[in-house]
Amino acid sequence: MAPWALLSVSVAWGLSFILMKDAIARQSVNNFLFTRFSVAAIVMVLIRPKVFKLIDRDLLLRAGAAGIFLGSGYIFQTLGLARTGAAITGFVTGLYIVLTPLFAWIFLHQRVSRFTWGCIAMATIGLALLSIHGWSIGIGELLTFFSAIFFALHITALSKWSSGRDTYAMTVVQLTACAVISGLASIPGGYQLPPDYGVWSVVIFTAVFATVIAFIIQTWSQAHMSAVKVAVILTMEVVFAAIFAILLGGERLTIRSSIGGILVISAMYLIVVKEEK
Repeated sequence: MAPWALLSVSVAWGLSFILMKDAIARQSVNNFLFTRFSVAAIVMVLIRPKVFKLIDRDLLLRAGAAGIFLGSGYIFQTLGLARTGAAITGFVTGLYIVLTPLFAWIFLHQRVSRFTWGCIAMATIGLALLSIHGWSIGIGELLTFFSAIFFALHITALSKWSSGRDTYAMTVVQLTACAVISGLASIPGGYQLPPDYGVWSVVIFTAVFATVIAFIIQTWSQAHMSAVKVAVILTMEVVFAAIFAILLGGERLTIRSSIGGILVISAMYLIVVKEEK
């Protein structure tokens, strides 16, 4: 169930990417992220108030560190997005698929097979075909690359620390850490609530479906899967973003993007099949 549950996370993230475009244009990025993660953490506590009893020093330190990686990834990603194109941002962020096996090898001593490296290469080429339309190297690309590093560290950390710890409590601590980081990043420009119903609706959707449910699933899945396989499956976010952009955003499907999508889907499918054997 873990690979398929993780695939549903990619669906939610792909849809939220499309929905957030307009919302972020009407509210600052850090304000939006702070509201999103704060709402998500509050919702989880209201649903299960006794979760605090499960948070000991061991869980707090590990989930807190994972949350710092995650929150930093989101902040650097959005800073990069403000300075470069969305297509380039999508591809550079997707480079966590290459960084994750490197970190898993360095920190977790996980051996990466030739088969897995082949799937990584296939997914990376697919991401490039989906995302790149012209290329320039600047501060935006560099900031986005930092986000890929933090997302890869987050995936690696969860693979190391998820097993044997309460998934719900781990997720609450991670989201709280994300809220704190984005709140601190909001201080220089000040904080403002979402300006209208439209932004609030996107905040609620991303907080509940793309954050609470998604990170519960990811944290649980990573107790049952390797970090590398998680990274490959999560690249499907780019494919679903493209699909929703076509269905909801009126964008056109090109031969290039079709080939890119097929390559990413194929890499994900091969990883899942390998996982089930």
